[in-house]
Amino acid sequence: MELPFIFGKLAHGKMFTNREKEIEILLNNFRYGINTILISPRRWGKSSLIERASEIIRQSEPDIRIVKIDLFNVRTEEEFYKELTEKILLDTSGVFAEITESVKQFFKKIIPKISFSPGQDMEFSISLDKDDVLKQPDEILDLAENIAKSKNISIRICIDEFQNIAYFDDPLATQKKLRSHWQTHEHAAYFLYGSKRHMMLEVFSSPSMPFYNFGAMMFLEKISKDVWAKFIVKQFKNTGKTISDNLAAQIAEYADRHSYYVQQLAQLCWFNTENTANAEIVENSFHTLIMQLSLLFQTITDALSTSQINFLHAIVNEEEKLSSKDVINKYTLGTSANVSRMKNALIEKEIIDQLDGNIYILDPIYKAWLKTVYFKKKQVFLT
Repeated sequence: MELPFIFGKLAHGKMFTNREKEIEILLNNFRYGINTILISPRRWGKSSLIERASEIIRQSEPDIRIVKIDLFNVRTEEEFYKELTEKILLDTSGVFAEITESVKQFFKKIIPKISFSPGQDMEFSISLDKDDVLKQPDEILDLAENIAKSKNISIRICIDEFQNIAYFDDPLATQKKLRSHWQTHEHAAYFLYGSKRHMMLEVFSSPSMPFYNFGAMMFLEKISKDVWAKFIVKQFKNTGKTISDNLAAQIAEYADRHSYYVQQLAQLCWFNTENTANAEIVENSFHTLIMQLSLLFQTITDALSTSQINFLHAIVNEEEKLSSKDVINKYTLGTSANVSRMKNALIEKEIIDQLDGNIYILDPIYKAWLKTVYFKKKQVFLT
């Protein structure tokens, strides 16, 4: 039997939940070549959203080619150029002969070396001379546009974890190169997305940065509790099990509508349900999920300073004025300047984030673990 819920993988078909508005925006941007920046915290479903929109475009618009690149493990400019070149050539060519022909046609200054592994799935890799590529990456940065014009197609380049260009030796210079080429393209468009919101905002919303006003900005929001409840009820029903609307909504609420955790918690409840879910099953499944992740959360917490842990304690307790004298004294946070440093450090570690002036813990299950396990077992020294 196919599992009714999915997490840790891209959600396809009936596993994909809602997002009609976002999909419609993406489809229009794909069709009309509007450069797009998509920002959301990790595991909110942005990769699944891009994948779903890509599936629809592939079926309805054969002249639009989707090229997807993940920079998760890319840390240098030359690695980026290699990945970009390989994926563009592979996703715009049907056979190996087309790849070699494209290389001959579109590369004059850089001479890529191609290695090819025959088989049912065409596999190939490209080697590029590091010095040549860094000196003159123009042919690579214009490759999608030139191939699109040559083949009378449109190309949409989707780049995940785009904020990782910040790890390059000279990220500002790299951004200037990319912007100077990509902003002139008419047949290729770029869809840039990432999970480190503060880094993405720094790249795209600062007037001093090269990618300022590069394209349409999309901020992915959480799926509503009601939509999640309908999805959970339907998935239970499709497998011969039952859960009430209220309990399905409770699952979404426990997981704070976090896409990954809603699916994971719903799956635990489904596993623990023989016929009909009840409140005890949902409650026990939630605590099971917390304890399953306890070792991970303990490791994360052990790497923090005492003052950072105290700062998280204040957030968990929903203190509103974290820099106030009373809160600083109560949680032994030092000074208001120290509070600011701790906040920035925890944002950098992707433990917390700040939105509309509100500071919150990114991982809702980590927050639940801190509240129900860590701060109940460990006394943080408060004055």
